[in-house]
Amino acid sequence: MPVIEYKCPNCGSGMVFDSATGMLSCPSCGRKDNIEQIPDPLKQQAFSEDNTQEYHCTSCGAVILTDPETSATTCSFCGSAVVLSDRLTGKLAPAMVIPFAVSKEEAVKAFKKWCRNGLLTPSGFMSADRIKGITGLYVPFWLYELHNHVEVHGHATKVRMYTSGDYEYTETQHFDIYRKIRLNYVKVPIDASEKMNDGLMDKLEPFPYERLKEFKSPYLAGYNAEKYSYDDEALFPRAKDKIREFIEAYIASTVSGYTAVSYTDKQIDTESKQADYCLLPVWMVHYDFRKSNYAFAMNGQTGKVVGKPPISKAKVAAWFAGIFGVSFLSLKLISWMMGGGFL
Repeated sequence: MPVIEYKCPNCGSGMVFDSATGMLSCPSCGRKDNIEQIPDPLKQQAFSEDNTQEYHCTSCGAVILTDPETSATTCSFCGSAVVLSDRLTGKLAPAMVIPFAVSKEEAVKAFKKWCRNGLLTPSGFMSADRIKGITGLYVPFWLYELHNHVEVHGHATKVRMYTSGDYEYTETQHFDIYRKIRLNYVKVPIDASEKMNDGLMDKLEPFPYERLKEFKSPYLAGYNAEKYSYDDEALFPRAKDKIREFIEAYIASTVSGYTAVSYTDKQIDTESKQADYCLLPVWMVHYDFRKSNYAFAMNGQTGKVVGKPPISKAKVAAWFAGIFGVSFLSLKLISWMMGGGFL
């Protein structure tokens, strides 16, 4: 089966994508090539989609063992960066990619800083090196362009209170409201990998979509990549749910100024105008603590980090005790001052 490796024309070593320069780089001799000027073999060949085929590393000949969703990886025997080209063509061909801008060293440093900042994490967790694995992963996303037709019927009131002479009056005005709204949202991201935690991926947003580039396979060299598990039609309901709160907020903004508003009918018709398949960069760090496994994720472009660290029950109890103690001391001090005491 077709496996793509990028060999250095100078020394023959495997080249990888360099996040610092945005170029294809040789770690042996230092040669750097502009990716935009490299012919992409994916556009020069046609491949059949068959997940049952066997892949062989072109450097050492070893069989490359991967999950069916993997489209780029490294050879477990010689470490060569390989791209599984047949998993990136046809309907599996990404339209765009945001390349990595954060290096592996920077991701590790950010993880360690994140650990040290955990005020309620166990003391031993902050000092030990707990990284069990770190992976630069291109996660498959669908970027949706969603057009929304909204019609709202409702009832609103304005209440005014005023005084005239010796009397207080309450005046209530009633209004029928109708709103017809067109809202378009572009580049709504939904991760399409079955393996990835949806909540974790949502928290990594936003990605800098102005840095989207036309997809070329050299961007994947040296990193892992996944092909999508779900197509855009399957994930369309999630995309609609994701923008619902923004639509509701916009509707509310159009009926401000009333004392109260109630809706009698609300119709939201969402149409998927376009969905682009793209790969977005994520650093995944897997670590352990007291025989439990945890995951830490970083946006490979912006450096934003998300994750849920282990929590020390003793520190949490001490924190609550401290808050309670301060509150109790404050109440005693106020009571003492009201009773005529002096500082």
